[in-house]
Amino acid sequence: AIIRESTAAILKRLGYTVTQAADGAEGIERYREAQQQNLPFDAVIMDLTIPGGMGGERAVREVKRLDPDARVIVSSGYSQDPVMSRFREYGFSGVLPKPYKIVELQEVLHQVISSDEA
Repeated sequence: AIIRESTAAILKRLGYTVTQAADGAEGIERYREAQQQNLPFDAVIMDLTIPGGMGGERAVREVKRLDPDARVIVSSGYSQDPVMSRFREYGFSGVLPKPYKIVELQEVLHQVISSDEA
């Protein structure tokens, strides 16, 4: 929750509109709601591991079912996880290892949003 809140605050200061979710299931629902309101997300940042909730590896598959062009960034402190090194194979568009700096967050978001590949 602390990382989610601080990242949201940083993103807002950078000029992004932010929607938060506590886990993957809530994130999928927020993504669906945004689509229904014709306010699609430019990108999604998902934590790979959520204690007691759906993490990013499972949630990205559901988001991609809703929107095959979804741009999803995986974030984790577990740098040795194969998802982090082969993120595209798992459906992610970008990777953001923790801990990260604001400039790294900004760069990954820019790359993912401006890329021609989802």
